[in-house]
Amino acid sequence: MIAGINEQDFVAYLIFGLILNFVFSIMFGVYLSKNIGMQEMIQSKGNKEQSLLVSLSLFIPYAKMLITLYRVTILQIFFLNKGYSHKEFWVYMTTNRLNKVD
Repeated sequence: MIAGINEQDFVAYLIFGLILNFVFSIMFGVYLSKNIGMQEMIQSKGNKEQSLLVSLSLFIPYAKMLITLYRVTILQIFFLNKGYSHKEFWVYMTTNRLNKVD
């Protein structure tokens, strides 16, 4: 038993969480590319690397999906509701500084 559930159930939760992560990530990526533009995203992308915690969360069921939903929440509450654009969010997520927006 792993965390109080059978191994088969744990693996099923893990696989389902990974599938949900990819679905949410792809939907979020399509949403951003529709609002920013693929060419603009490529030109304004920084070189910020993901933290080790985000990389390791791939092995915890639903953790990556929750991180993606957290990023959607940041986009809505801290950027769009305050008058910032999708591009400014993209720059924030991919660089170490927000003030690099043209």
